[in-house]
Amino acid sequence: MSTGVTPADEMDRAKLWPSLPFEEWKETCATLQMWTQIVGKIRLTQTPWVNHSWHVTLYVTTRGLTTSPIPHGARTFQIDFDFIDHQLRIETCDGGTRQIALEPKSVAAFYREVMAALTELGVPVEISRVPNEVDPAIPFDRDEEHASYDAEYANRFWRVLVQADRIFKDFRARFIGKCSPVHFFWGSFDLAVTRFSGRPAPQHPGGIPHLPDAVTREAYSHEVSSVGFWPGGAPMPQPAFYSYGYPEPPGFGEAKVGPKGAFYSMTLHEWVLPYDEVRKADDPDAYLLEFLQSTYEAAATLGKWDRSSLEQTNALLLSGARHS
Repeated sequence: MSTGVTPADEMDRAKLWPSLPFEEWKETCATLQMWTQIVGKIRLTQTPWVNHSWHVTLYVTTRGLTTSPIPHGARTFQIDFDFIDHQLRIETCDGGTRQIALEPKSVAAFYREVMAALTELGVPVEISRVPNEVDPAIPFDRDEEHASYDAEYANRFWRVLVQADRIFKDFRARFIGKCSPVHFFWGSFDLAVTRFSGRPAPQHPGGIPHLPDAVTREAYSHEVSSVGFWPGGAPMPQPAFYSYGYPEPPGFGEAKVGPKGAFYSMTLHEWVLPYDEVRKADDPDAYLLEFLQSTYEAAATLGKWDRSSLEQTNALLLSGARHS
């Protein structure tokens, strides 16, 4: 029986939803996380504090990841990872540019190149050289251990982010309460979007490696339902989508959610949907949206959120009307 799926369809699927086995690129992943932390900390140092650390994040672009404009006195500059041409581009608002090759090199070498380029452009920045949310935390200027860069897998990772970013934005549009942008956290190395109930949350216990408890507690000062994509790591060595509530409402782990590939991790206290389940689905968009929506509904219903005042009910907006 024909499935109706042609070889060309499968090729397109592989481009849009590429395979991303963690074991194949874990060294590149670890190095890239440190590189994004250096760039993220530059934004952190120069940008006024915004609630829940939203001022430190990176954003997905059509070529990679960006800081967006960063203030430096009356000037601004921007740093972009380009995972197509494999360059780090630094540009200032008055036309200055520098490029740094993304290629196998140590974190220490990358750090020196970035700081030198900023100085040459007249926008020097000093950052904390200790990475966050990793253990051990080797200072950037002394990290010769992480030095891998597989261009193919860096590109695949970005292509996954493009798809996740697109679908997360669709999901975000359904909510009219307080909600974060869709953004990339370089500390935890994940793309996330977070909805808020509007009510204060119990104080978070903290304890995240090399992250001040005050930062964590401010981030979780209010009740949330958060979803995201993570490329993998020690707690779960595979790429996956996740969903959690803080504080976790009673019964969340036993809630009925979809799709069938999702499961609740007792270790992470999160619902997890392996990336491979999504990329192999007949309709990856609908498959992932079912996970995002059903896990949010479980958190919001069990947490007794005022859903009628927080969720989008305007039929015109829900239809995605773009031509008026």
